[in-house]
Amino acid sequence: MTIETRKLGSQGLAVSALGLGCMGMSEFYAGFDDAESVATIHRAIDLGCTFLDTADVYGPYVNEELVGRAIRGRRHEVVLATKFGNVRGPERQWAGVNGRPEYVKSACDASLKRLGVEHVDLYQQHRVDRSVPIEETVGAMADLVKAGKVRYLGLSEASPETIRSAHQTHPISSVQTEYSLWTRDPEAAVLPTCRELGIGFIAYSPLGRGFLTGRFKTADDLPADDYRRHHPRFTGENFQKNLDLVRRVEEIAREKKCTPGQLALAWLLARGPEIVPIPGTKRRKYLEENLGALRVRLAATDLSRIEAAAPLDVAAGPRYPEQAMRSVNA
Repeated sequence: MTIETRKLGSQGLAVSALGLGCMGMSEFYAGFDDAESVATIHRAIDLGCTFLDTADVYGPYVNEELVGRAIRGRRHEVVLATKFGNVRGPERQWAGVNGRPEYVKSACDASLKRLGVEHVDLYQQHRVDRSVPIEETVGAMADLVKAGKVRYLGLSEASPETIRSAHQTHPISSVQTEYSLWTRDPEAAVLPTCRELGIGFIAYSPLGRGFLTGRFKTADDLPADDYRRHHPRFTGENFQKNLDLVRRVEEIAREKKCTPGQLALAWLLARGPEIVPIPGTKRRKYLEENLGALRVRLAATDLSRIEAAAPLDVAAGPRYPEQAMRSVNA
């Protein structure tokens, strides 16, 4: 199939309109199978879904190694994005956020080694370090561009003020934030800021961590070791309330002769040419289903119905546990 490309920012970065989030191949979601994950990446590249997103913290570290193995011999076919800033301790525990210039550079060198590449196309600050001026962090990232280790720069979960300050220090090509039918928060300020400054927008968790696909009918549908069992939107009364949203999405999807997940992705794609969703999967069948969203055409009346079914703040529960919420929109 032919997949259109979209521009992230005005510096020249072009990526497939749908990317592939690789996080779940190594952590958080149950059922890991490296062979199937590598096959999924290969299938994505074959189909033209060539924008791959990973991070050093996933695993930790092993997701970059997996992606590196998968693209060996095919590096020239992909746009490779990774992230730094979230730190894990020796027992895999969370150890805070680090945006100090010396850490930025050492983290990049480590990522390049794990990925087995000479440069990454998009290097993103995973979370903003509130203790370090963004100008210092981005200044170090800019040094990596000058050194040829990084081509373009991005931020993740940054506030409009941080985005502006970062962009003044060095052109920012993309901002990555959770965005979906049940997380429309970016529409208030982050997305307008990106549009004003000519910065691309990467939508992660565009399927609501799988909830919007309609695959989960009860909490028991989640494997015992799946972290979503502890996620606010997947627990208690919130789960049942959020099912109401899914039922509304399913009804419209049936009329459009597509899956709920495809409808959710098509809605995001229709929100603007600067938006690139990166649904994550570790299985080829779900990859192919997601890519089917590119064939879904939504008229203005469809978009209005979808947005009426999934208004702002429709989801029950915050999008992260309390502690993790402190590091978003920073």
